[in-house]
Amino acid sequence: MDYRTVPTTCTYCGCGCNFFLEVLDGRIIGTIPSKSGPANQGKLCIKGWHVHQFVQSPERLTRPLLRKNGNLSEVSWDEALDYTASRLKEITSAHGSDSAGFFASAKLTNEENYLIQKFARAAVGTNNVDHCARL
Repeated sequence: MDYRTVPTTCTYCGCGCNFFLEVLDGRIIGTIPSKSGPANQGKLCIKGWHVHQFVQSPERLTRPLLRKNGNLSEVSWDEALDYTASRLKEITSAHGSDSAGFFASAKLTNEENYLIQKFARAAVGTNNVDHCARL
């Protein structure tokens, strides 16, 4: 039996709460709040206590899907990215950069969410950015 704890930062909001993920034989089994975390000082909200559960959910998408002939089909990352980039170019060329919007996720790190808004503003030219986390 291999048990360990892995320090990390909660992905649900921008507070930056620290905790440890409990890992048993390569599977995440629980969350332990960090008493030395400056943002949370050993406490967690209900989302923080259960943040580990989505990682191994059987409903979690792990491969890109594209709709072909009305059905979702697994495709390579290259095909999915090429399709997304070409459609984004087509839409913004035809309707302007503000025709695109970006919706970030609480299941990403703050750094990844920052990159999404930076891409939206600097590369695409829109301020249409939102995020699903609400405190």
